[in-house]
Amino acid sequence: MRRKVSIIGAGNVGASAAERIVQRRLADVVMVDIVEGLPQGKALDLNEAGPVDGYDFRLTGSNGYAETKDSDVVVITSGLPRKPGMSRDDLLFKNFEIVKSVTEQVAKASPRATLIIVSNPLDAMAYTALKASGFPRERVLGMAGVLDSARMRFFIAEAMGVAVENTHAFVLGGHGDSMVPLPRYSTVSGIPITELLPKDTIDAIVQRTRDGGIEVVNLLKTGSAYYAPATSVVQMVQSILLDEHKILPCAVYLQGEYGYRDVYLGVPVRLGAGGMEKVIEIRLQPDEKAALDKSAAAVRELIVKLKV
Repeated sequence: MRRKVSIIGAGNVGASAAERIVQRRLADVVMVDIVEGLPQGKALDLNEAGPVDGYDFRLTGSNGYAETKDSDVVVITSGLPRKPGMSRDDLLFKNFEIVKSVTEQVAKASPRATLIIVSNPLDAMAYTALKASGFPRERVLGMAGVLDSARMRFFIAEAMGVAVENTHAFVLGGHGDSMVPLPRYSTVSGIPITELLPKDTIDAIVQRTRDGGIEVVNLLKTGSAYYAPATSVVQMVQSILLDEHKILPCAVYLQGEYGYRDVYLGVPVRLGAGGMEKVIEIRLQPDEKAALDKSAAAVRELIVKLKV
């Protein structure tokens, strides 16, 4: 029996993720959206690309949840996108009800699925999905760290004039202004960038990483990033479906790790068939821990407002 991935929200992120999943021959895909005809049309278009691109996995579009039954992974992208001048926090209450409703429905249809939350504000929405689904924390993950680290990797490669595959970046914390890029753990061919780049260049990379999403929003003016977010989602999906045990930065519910409880925060984890297999804890210097404390406090403030 072939694997199934359901993507809730057939907008740019959802459709781009669906395309990459079938191109990588990972699973059949169901796209769900409230707009009639939108998921059906995009699914048909992608199916018709299969003979040219050489994939034989099928895509289905739906305005309901029956077709998502028994999905292995469910990706939730539903919600309002950010607009220029809008912070992720502005979306909190608008997207809370959307994510809560969607999660309750997908949890009923696919009680053994792993959920990957993409909706913003990411950490608070992942917390919402955890509570709404009743799933164990191992199967409710937030996609943020993969994206933030990818952005930082590109900025490092650009500053160094090296191939992106030679770079590695480490970003912890909430997905927003309080994220914590860690230059000390970010490397080029294993060499920390703190030994390769001047401090002012590193500081600029760190700030641009924090501003990565809004930089794209301001350039597009009528939308937000979707190529990099979609590709980041698919890396997580692949590690789960293929049981790759990759260590990836993801937003997860912490139960004492790094000194935090009852909060979602971006940390490195090992991803496999069961979702999160292990949280990887690293040593932090006092200033790094202080920054992570601030990030955790910002996420917790949103969670308290939600009263989930």
